[in-house]
Amino acid sequence: MSVHATVNTSDSNRFDLIRLLLAAAVFAYHAVSLRAIAPFGPLEGGLAQLAEVSIQGFFIVSGALVAGSLARASSLSDYAGKRIRRLWPAYAVIILIPAAISFALTQDWYGVASYILANLSFLNFLEPNLPGLFGENRFTEVNGALWTLKIEVMFYLVLPLILFVLTRLRGLWWLGIVVLYAMGEAWALVLPKAFSGSPGPELARQLPGQMAYFAMGITLWKMEPVLRRRWLGCAIPGMFLLGASLLDPVLEPLRALGLAGVIAGAAFAPGPALSPARFGDISYGVYITHFPILQAMVAAGLYSTLGAPGFFVAATLLVIAASLALWHLVEKPALRPSSYYRQVASEAKRRRD
Repeated sequence: MSVHATVNTSDSNRFDLIRLLLAAAVFAYHAVSLRAIAPFGPLEGGLAQLAEVSIQGFFIVSGALVAGSLARASSLSDYAGKRIRRLWPAYAVIILIPAAISFALTQDWYGVASYILANLSFLNFLEPNLPGLFGENRFTEVNGALWTLKIEVMFYLVLPLILFVLTRLRGLWWLGIVVLYAMGEAWALVLPKAFSGSPGPELARQLPGQMAYFAMGITLWKMEPVLRRRWLGCAIPGMFLLGASLLDPVLEPLRALGLAGVIAGAAFAPGPALSPARFGDISYGVYITHFPILQAMVAAGLYSTLGAPGFFVAATLLVIAASLALWHLVEKPALRPSSYYRQVASEAKRRRD
């Protein structure tokens, strides 16, 4: 492809650290909300907003990394293979393990099969629950964090067309980014008003409602050399725009722009890479394992047994252990040696050694 591409590694950005911090923020919110520590109170509300911004940040980082992956791919089939190997094996494990536990407890073929079929195809909303699991919890979903992955998959599918159009625009590629951004924000604003009741807000947060964040991610990839020189000029206005979008709902359409500026500043500022991947790239694992682990701990009554500090420490250790196991046993073996994610982890390990 003739689109500008840069090979991002841990030497050149901090995307791996940013992804882990964003996953940790979502974990913190779910640790509070699933246990109903302060239901509907300021703590839960504040963490809910932090989790929302973190997910939006995930979409920006994903837009940057996946655009680079497509630009480096030798063909569309090569690109598709890379995305499948990165996303699906670990995802399938996270679906099948609780399904196996559910079947062992209930022998409910229909309920378990419905869950597996819906979730393996990323249609989690069709059947989020499993028989015999978490029915007494505050929220009964097995893994309520997985809804974002179908948005990721939809973005993967449309990205080749997006980059094809942007390439044809040449020097006016930014006009295409503006259109993507505006379309995404229009979708997110109009849908809740067009539908009375629940379908509107739910549809609004699907693609293309999140497209502004992916568009900003594509911009980070495309403009990396410029952003590397002007990282501070991105970070400071970005913080103001992000803060304004959180304080005033009218300014929420500016959030993707502001958040992208903050991420660009954090990713490209001079200094050490601060890579957390020296023992393995666990950010994806943290994101997809934490919810069922927390649900199981709540169902087992461990919050009452351990107390708040013990519960959070135990949950953190279990999530890290599960994420490391997932990386070394499933994710890493599924990736090619040339994979960005394997290179990041290998480089971080080399520096440690």
